[in-house]
Amino acid sequence: MRVKFAVLAALGLVVLLASTVVTVLLLTGSPAEASGPAGAVATAPAQAASASGSTWAALLGAAIAVAGSSIGAAIAVAYTGAAALAAMSERPELFGRSMVIVGLAEGIAIYGLVVAVILVGRA
Repeated sequence: MRVKFAVLAALGLVVLLASTVVTVLLLTGSPAEASGPAGAVATAPAQAASASGSTWAALLGAAIAVAGSSIGAAIAVAYTGAAALAAMSERPELFGRSMVIVGLAEGIAIYGLVVAVILVGRA
C-alpha cells in the first residue's frame, strides 16, 4: 500500500511540475516566435500559426494542471482525512488542527486551478 501511494505521489508531482514548466514557457515566450529567420519580422500567417499552436499548448497545460492537482488533492485528502478521523476519535480536541491539515491538502487543487486560469487567460 505504501509503495502504491509513493508511486501515485511521485506521478502527481511529475504532472504538476510538467504543467508548471509549460506555464513558465508560455508566459515567458521565446524571441524566436516573434521574428523569423535572421531577425526578419514575421508575417501575419506565421503569427497566426504560432498563436494557434500556443493556444493549443496553453489549453493542454491547463488541463494537465487541473487533472494533476485534483488527483494529488484527492490522494492527500483521503490519507489526511482518514488520519484526522482516527485522531479525533481518540482526542476530540484535535478537531481544529486536523481540519487545517486537511484544508492544506485540499489547497493543492486550488493551485492547479490558479495555474489553469492563468493559462486560459493567455490563450
